[in-house]
Amino acid sequence: MNFGPQTSQQDSFAILDAAVDAGVNFVDTANQYGGRLGVGATETLLGAWLAQDRARRDRIVLASKVYEPMSDDVNDRGLSARHIQMACDASLRRLRVDHIDLYQMHHIDRAAPIEEIWQAMDRLISQGKITYVGGSNFPGWSIARASEKAISAQRLGLVSSSTSTT
Repeated sequence: MNFGPQTSQQDSFAILDAAVDAGVNFVDTANQYGGRLGVGATETLLGAWLAQDRARRDRIVLASKVYEPMSDDVNDRGLSARHIQMACDASLRRLRVDHIDLYQMHHIDRAAPIEEIWQAMDRLISQGKITYVGGSNFPGWSIARASEKAISAQRLGLVSSSTSTT
C-alpha cells in the first residue's frame, strides 16, 4: 500500500524486482490503496510494473482486495454483488491483467448477505477473472460463517483469511 504514495515508481519497481529475484512470489494489494495519489494508485503502479515484462505475471501470485470506498458514491463500496463485480473489473484494468489469483474481501460487510457475496465471487470465478477467494481483517466468527455457507453450497470457500478483533 506504500508503493506510489510513499515510494516512487522507480523505487517501487526496484523493490519489486529485487523481491522477485530473491524468490518472493506473492504480491498483495487492494483496490483502495493509493493515499494522497488517490484510490487505485498502487494497483496502477503494479500494473505498470507487470506491463514492463509480461513474464512477471506468471512468476507471482497476485492478490487484491475489495470493500473500501472508492468514491463518495454509496454504491462504490462494500460487498454487494454489484460492487464486487465493478470493483474487480476496475482492478483488472488498473493491474493490466486478465485475472487475479486471490481476490480478498478486505473487511466484513454486515449489510451484504453472505449468499450474495458468494454468488458474486462464483460469477467472477466462472468468468475466469479470479481464481480463489480470501478474507482479510475478518473476525473469527465471520470466517466460520462464510466457510459454513460455502460448504453447504458445495463451494471451495475461503482459501485464506486473516482475523481481526472486531
